[in-house]
Amino acid sequence: MHYPYQIESYDAYKIAYQKSIKDPAAFWGDIAENFTWHKKWDEVLNWNFTEPKIEWFKGGKLNITENCLDRHLEKQADMPALIWEPNDPEEHHRIITYRKLHEKVCQFAHVLKNNGVKKGDRICIYMGMIPELAIAVLASARIGAVHSVVFGGFSAQSIADRLYDAQAEFVVTCDGAYRGAKDIPLKSVIDDALIGNRTVKKVIVCTRTRTPVSMIKGRDVWWEDEIKKVETMGLHDFPAEIMDAEDPLFILYTSGSTGKPKGVVHTCGGYMVYTNYTFVNVFQYKTGDIHFCTADIGWITGHSYIVYGPLSAGATTLIFEGVPTFPDASRFWDIVDKFKVNILYTAPTAIRSLMGFGLGPLQGKNLSSLKILGTVGEPINEEAWHWYSEHVGKNNCPVVDTWWQTETGGCLISNLAGITPAVPSWATLPMPGLEMLLVDENGKEVIAQGDETVSGNLCIKSPWPGILRTTYGDHERCRTNYFATYPNLYFTGDGALRDKNGFYRITGRVDDVLNVSGHRIGTAELENAINMHAGVVESAVVGYPHDVKGQGIYAFVIYQGSHGQDTHGTGELVRKDILQTITRIIGAIAKPDKIQFVTGLPKTRSGKIMRRILRKIAEGELDSVGDISTLLDPGVVEEIKNGRL
Repeated sequence: MHYPYQIESYDAYKIAYQKSIKDPAAFWGDIAENFTWHKKWDEVLNWNFTEPKIEWFKGGKLNITENCLDRHLEKQADMPALIWEPNDPEEHHRIITYRKLHEKVCQFAHVLKNNGVKKGDRICIYMGMIPELAIAVLASARIGAVHSVVFGGFSAQSIADRLYDAQAEFVVTCDGAYRGAKDIPLKSVIDDALIGNRTVKKVIVCTRTRTPVSMIKGRDVWWEDEIKKVETMGLHDFPAEIMDAEDPLFILYTSGSTGKPKGVVHTCGGYMVYTNYTFVNVFQYKTGDIHFCTADIGWITGHSYIVYGPLSAGATTLIFEGVPTFPDASRFWDIVDKFKVNILYTAPTAIRSLMGFGLGPLQGKNLSSLKILGTVGEPINEEAWHWYSEHVGKNNCPVVDTWWQTETGGCLISNLAGITPAVPSWATLPMPGLEMLLVDENGKEVIAQGDETVSGNLCIKSPWPGILRTTYGDHERCRTNYFATYPNLYFTGDGALRDKNGFYRITGRVDDVLNVSGHRIGTAELENAINMHAGVVESAVVGYPHDVKGQGIYAFVIYQGSHGQDTHGTGELVRKDILQTITRIIGAIAKPDKIQFVTGLPKTRSGKIMRRILRKIAEGELDSVGDISTLLDPGVVEEIKNGRL
């Protein structure tokens, strides 16, 4: 497939960037012409950041799955669309061509329709990393339903919260999932999540692990049985529902700074154009390349760079069910060797974890097919960047360090592979269409004097097609979270440095959200879970530097129960109980690395916890906690320092 909008030199990037800032409507309108539309838009862009109101390609009619599937059938029907590598390397992999994927998506769209799904209905998808997950996502989009994929590591309570918030009426899940050495009982987690639920009408269950499951008459149906009904009727096509460019495509829940999950809404037209444009340019995709993004489809990275970005570009995308260390730490390299992968896109956490195993797992693996390496989810440190470049890329592959968020739909800042400069641990330049600026705490723009490198809070002046439109069912929350901190600006929640070349380096979250292994976890959500444990009076959670995860979780807990006490004060049993509570309420991904029991927390006289002080203690900077004279009880700081783990 030819991409007339692919940037092929640094000069071409500069020209595209200038045009995109000067006249965004003309710039994005030209790019959108390269897609299949039932009707062209009435207006490319209409926006204000005050309400906020953002509309791209308004009045345009399309279906994203026709752009991901149908339009490729004429020229590349027999080209692999999906390659699936199972958790167990002994199990056979699957290759699904564009023709076959189109057929499977159409069949499952019929299944959804037969089970009562209509345009605009919300479908919760909670599955392992199997091809049927991508098929369910695409079938949902084809029928015009709004999918909400929930990562397979979340607890029943987390799913129940998301089902309630989205008012979802349908669930698609599996009997179970394989992840490394673990079997995850997905259906039984869904059953727990549905206790007391009054909205869900149907649960469609795909067979994967053959785990015994409870199937409720009238509510639960097997995927395979439903597909057989469709096959018996001889239905192989499903006309795509025609959507408005601004109709919602999906809701994806992300942790916010309050305990309640926040449903980020992306729409059909702008999201499609933006994910495709960034995929083609950041990774410099060439037809026939095999793209391996190691993320889970349950996260935005999987939505944008396993499913929608690659498939809309007619690419071959690889889905991996397992984890990088199972059955051993050479698994990624085995997959690259086996399928002759050209683009590898993974998280700094995975790279740092694999570095810990040394170079042995790389021995004897043929990685010569690799052309481009990428990182996502958090800033990558220099040591990991060099290891990745040298030992995986053999100093022969550009490394793209991509920075973006659930809310942004696609990459916002990244070097373009082999086209624009790469600087270890710097995300470098904004994508065309992104007008970035740094502001201080008061919202005043930070301007460099001469060649100095400046720092500030990273904001954006105007919308790009992939920007979120709202938070589901609560537009005010969207406004206050992203558009109210600094008037007329989108605030990313991240701090950044900018050097004399205009390159950006992300320094991390400046709000109460942690970035652990590339997953965002709200401190309030975590503290709420800890505080639900009987005996816990109060807690405060902060992040601290972690060698593998980037950021670890440090919890300070006031505990007054008698259960679990031992001769040394509060015992290990209580720690384990608290971890179990968090796992039940949020999921294992939110478990703190350290839990320190304290008798009090540093608070102002108005009762606000001074997390700044706790952060310094967690980081081991005991002599630089700053002024504590204004605290209600300054003595508590010394006690916390002395008990630091």
